[in-house]
Amino acid sequence: MTTSNLEVPLQVPTFHHTPYYCEENVYLLCKKLCDDGLANTNGSDLFIIFISNEKKQIPLWHQKASQRAEGVILWDYHVICVQKKGNENSSSLVWDLDSSLPIPSSLGSYVAESIRPSIQIFSEFKRFFRVVHAPIFLRHFASDRRHMKDSAGNWIAEPPLHEAIVAEDGTIHNLNEYITVSPDDVVKNVGADNVNVVFSEKHGVVVGENDLMEFFSLIPDES
Repeated sequence: MTTSNLEVPLQVPTFHHTPYYCEENVYLLCKKLCDDGLANTNGSDLFIIFISNEKKQIPLWHQKASQRAEGVILWDYHVICVQKKGNENSSSLVWDLDSSLPIPSSLGSYVAESIRPSIQIFSEFKRFFRVVHAPIFLRHFASDRRHMKDSAGNWIAEPPLHEAIVAEDGTIHNLNEYITVSPDDVVKNVGADNVNVVFSEKHGVVVGENDLMEFFSLIPDES
């Protein structure tokens, strides 16, 4: 995850956090939530959301790395975790270690404050949300951090100290499979059938920003 502004955001206490490696931060976050009893032991109540678009330019507000008013920043992509705690959106929690909002925040508050779908933005900045069930993500995701090196092989931002994440099947890098999205990937109608797909597909389901709340309202309570 990169931006033109590489000021280091504040570390979040308790959870491991390496600036600009949001996908690895969320991976470790999920494991810690499960290990600490803050989520189901198998992560069945957790969902990973990759936020991106075709241009790799997505505006989000209340981000610690921002130097602008209201914390707005233009990421190439961002990754957060949503914990489904009940059948109402207000009971679903968002874990975003790069956010200046309370951690966790309710899904409704996070959407209103960080995504701000009510604000008219140019079509090139329209955001898409790939929702992946955490148990699937933890088995299949891999990153050797190649996307964080420049053309000369130098780090754009210092990598985490822990070993790179390797998938259970030995895959060493598949981040692009998650952050590459287009309008054709977005489900046209959010309904039970599309919600059920998230529990079986490696790359989950892609929804538009206007359907994100409805999508989570349809996911059955796992807690």
